[in-house]
Amino acid sequence: MIDTHCHLNFKRFKKNVDDVIQRAHDAGVHTMIIPGTDVKSSLRAIEIAEQHEGLYVAVGIHPHHVANYLSTSLQNPKPSYEEELAKIETLLAHPKVVAVGEVGVDKHVYEETVYHNYAISPEFVSLQRTVLKKQIQLALEFNKSLILHNRDAKEDLLQILRELWDPSLSNRTVFHCCEADQELLTFAKERKIMIGVDGDITYDRDKQEFIRHVPLSMLVLETDSPYLLPEPYRSQKAYPNEPCHISTIAQEVARVQNTDVNIVIEETTLNASRLFNISN
Repeated sequence: MIDTHCHLNFKRFKKNVDDVIQRAHDAGVHTMIIPGTDVKSSLRAIEIAEQHEGLYVAVGIHPHHVANYLSTSLQNPKPSYEEELAKIETLLAHPKVVAVGEVGVDKHVYEETVYHNYAISPEFVSLQRTVLKKQIQLALEFNKSLILHNRDAKEDLLQILRELWDPSLSNRTVFHCCEADQELLTFAKERKIMIGVDGDITYDRDKQEFIRHVPLSMLVLETDSPYLLPEPYRSQKAYPNEPCHISTIAQEVARVQNTDVNIVIEETTLNASRLFNISN
C-alpha cells in the first residue's frame, strides 16, 4: 500500500520516525509521500527520505504559513516569499522529490496557530493566491505532481486552477483530504484530478456519502499523519495517527463502495503510483 500524504517530517515524529516507518512496513505500507509545508519541513522530509527506501517527498509552502510573509508579520526581518520559493525551487532537482505540495488556499480560522492575531484578511488571501500560482508554475516547469490543500476556499482554488490548468497536470494532481463537495468532484472528473481520502471517512457521514460516489479510479489513500486519526483509534485517543493505519481507511472505502478491500488496495496503489510517477 501507499500512504500518499504523511507528515513524518513534523515534530510529533522527531524521536521515533524510524519506528513509525517500521510499523508502516509491518502493516504493508512500503511507500510513503512526505509533504513539506515550508522550507524547513521540506528539507526535513528530504532528510528522512534519503535514509529510507520507498519514501518520497513533496516540497512547498502551505497556505497557512503564507502568514509568515504578511506585512503585519514582518516586525522582525524574515525572508520574503520570493526568497523562500527560490529555495523550494532548488529542492525540486532532488531525486526524492516527486511533487510540489502541500500548497493551496485556506480560509479556515484556526483556534490554535503559531501566528499572532491570525485572521483571514483580504491581504492574506491575496498573498495565498499569489504563492499558490507561483508553485503551480513550478510544478509545470519541473514536471512535478501537485498536492493541493483547500479549506473553506473552494472558489479561490478553482478559479486559479481554471486560469493555470495545463493538460500535463491531469492524473498528476490530487485534492488532498478533499472536501465533500460535488463541484470539486465534477471539476476533478473533468480534469482527471485524484481525490485523497483520509481517516475522517471512518466517522464523518458526509465524507462517507461523498466517497461512495467517487470512482475508485480517482481515489488515493492518505493518513495525513499525525492528524485525522481513524476510528476506532480516535475514540481510544490513540494519537498520533500513523501510516500503518492506511488499511483501516481502505477497509472503510470498501465498505461504503460495497466492494472488496483487496480491490480497493490494488486500485488505489496503482492510482498513487501513476499520480507520483513511482513504482511501488
